[in-house]
Amino acid sequence: MKKQRILPTLSEHVYFCLPESVGWYQQDPFHTVDRQEGALNNFSIHLIISGKGYVETAYEKHMLTAGDAFLYFPLQRQRYYSSQEDPWEIRWVHFYGSRLSDYLLERGLHQSHLWTVRQVKPLERALDELLLEAEISTLFEMTRLSTLTYAVIAEFVNQAVPLSTQRTAATSELILQLLPRIQQEACKPFELDYWSEQAGVSTYYFCKLFRKVTQMTPMTYVTLCRLQKAKQWLLEKKEMTIRQISFDAGYPSTSYFNKRFLEQEGMTPTEYRELYWKN
Repeated sequence: MKKQRILPTLSEHVYFCLPESVGWYQQDPFHTVDRQEGALNNFSIHLIISGKGYVETAYEKHMLTAGDAFLYFPLQRQRYYSSQEDPWEIRWVHFYGSRLSDYLLERGLHQSHLWTVRQVKPLERALDELLLEAEISTLFEMTRLSTLTYAVIAEFVNQAVPLSTQRTAATSELILQLLPRIQQEACKPFELDYWSEQAGVSTYYFCKLFRKVTQMTPMTYVTLCRLQKAKQWLLEKKEMTIRQISFDAGYPSTSYFNKRFLEQEGMTPTEYRELYWKN
């Protein structure tokens, strides 16, 4: 479901700002926007009311949820889309004005695409009022459209806080919460895309934050978990062959398992087992 109103773009006008389009999307799991750099010469604000979706930057994918927002300056690359499992309800406006860039730059709005809104209702109400006016307005009522557009911008400037610091902390905490699951499933094939999706970030950003949180790469952590399990089996399950332990630990190649075990423990699996049995 969607509702939108597209308005003519005025090349000459006396207003501080004007809307180019305004609307909302709701319950649309396939809502996707992919604009190349230089494609759109407007500012835009998007506010997430419910559900979740994703905004991609050059190297990262960010999951946004209710109360989050994103802002684009003119001509910037834009890539965002709804979650298919939990589609977002999103309010948005595209707007323009000759002095807007200076105004938003002075207030630091260029620092990030991603924001969280302290009080959602005032901004949501301002966007709804602008859409309602755009649906009934004529070209002779640009003053009110400009006033309502400025109300949206002012609410955003007043309520928006950069999301980057908060989201990094939240994602780091989520990675910590995922560690027991990763350990539990370490002997299965490790799928970086799957675990990145669980954290709601790109594979690049997942690896970056994982290393920051644990001081090791995801694969190093998985290897340690596998070897820990293998050591336990070597000591507790005398009936299991080295080959079977290697396979169950996630290493179809026994020679590769032996190599990784030797690198980590300073002895082969067979030597480790014999050392324990002798004691």
